[in-house]
Amino acid sequence: MKIFSIRLKEEREACEYTQKQMAELLNIPLRTYQNYEALAAINQREPDLEMLVRISNILDVSTDYLLGKED
Repeated sequence: MKIFSIRLKEEREACEYTQKQMAELLNIPLRTYQNYEALAAINQREPDLEMLVRISNILDVSTDYLLGKED
């Protein structure tokens, strides 16, 4: 999900959160969060639906936006 990784990073930066802060807000390891933002990682980790909703709530954007289904 390349578009997800790009939008996730853009929205995190727009909210002025660090990757560490996002990981703490989501209560996940930093490395897990970093993998969500990794564009071309071989074993790119994708969030499950519950985590996707939590991320969208923190960043105040829709899940559809993060997934590239809307602009």
